[in-house]
Amino acid sequence: MTIEVPHQPLPIDQSDVRYAHGPDSVAQPGVAPGETIEFDWNDNDSGVYPGTSRKFWVHVPAGYDPADPASLMVFQDGWWYLDPAGEVRGATVLDNLVHRGDIPVTIGVFVDPGVRPDAEDPKNRNIEYDAFDDRYARFLLNEIIPEVTKRYSVTEDPERWGICGGSSGGNCAFTAAWLRPDKFRRVIAFLSSFTQMPGGNPYPDLIPRVPGKPLRIFLQAGHRDLRWNEPEGNWLASNLRVAAALAEAGYDFRLVLGDGGHSPNHGGVLLPDALRWMWRSDGG
Repeated sequence: MTIEVPHQPLPIDQSDVRYAHGPDSVAQPGVAPGETIEFDWNDNDSGVYPGTSRKFWVHVPAGYDPADPASLMVFQDGWWYLDPAGEVRGATVLDNLVHRGDIPVTIGVFVDPGVRPDAEDPKNRNIEYDAFDDRYARFLLNEIIPEVTKRYSVTEDPERWGICGGSSGGNCAFTAAWLRPDKFRRVIAFLSSFTQMPGGNPYPDLIPRVPGKPLRIFLQAGHRDLRWNEPEGNWLASNLRVAAALAEAGYDFRLVLGDGGHSPNHGGVLLPDALRWMWRSDGG
């Protein structure tokens, strides 16, 4: 089937482009809002990241039925991705798409990065998100998600577990699924900071060398992302190299390249389409 895309003139200046949100990112008449519950997670609770504290939120769409286990979607940078007045508006998007039947009933888990109140640098975000190891995946699987599953009925099918993030949260999402495809098989990664990973971006060389993993991956990159025209530490080039490696290795992936800089705007606007594509039932 051929899909005709309406003509849209390209902006001449790519440095300051803003995308308009679509109707799926706005509360709609007739769509009942889901329930959002806030949790505190403190240093006594965490075995993976001791000394940290954080908040996380669980959003349950109105269509949730305990008799029918829900899909699961984890979002890094929790409040940024949950905030109904922000760029991503994750809970609003989930409510609209679930209501219309575009995606299965999906519980959203929005997890803030940790902070270490007594440390010289209290932010634990880059330590958690940029690492190439399974600590963050273990943190989710052993600490956060059990708090969700003891309250709500969630499927154990990894084909219905997804993870989403942007910037360092994007490579965090990719790494969690890459190392634990037995749990997370759907990935959305916006403007990923692969170039910030200690030791460099491992994926362009790694992806073609190992047996394929059962992942479906949605990537978004920006023409004017950080250091876009520099030979080292280039966010744009690093994302394109990951996309090329996925293509050469035959992965089920999609890359959307937009204008603008290192902003969550374009990824946030794309979230409804990314979720629809990620949860599609056909092989397109």
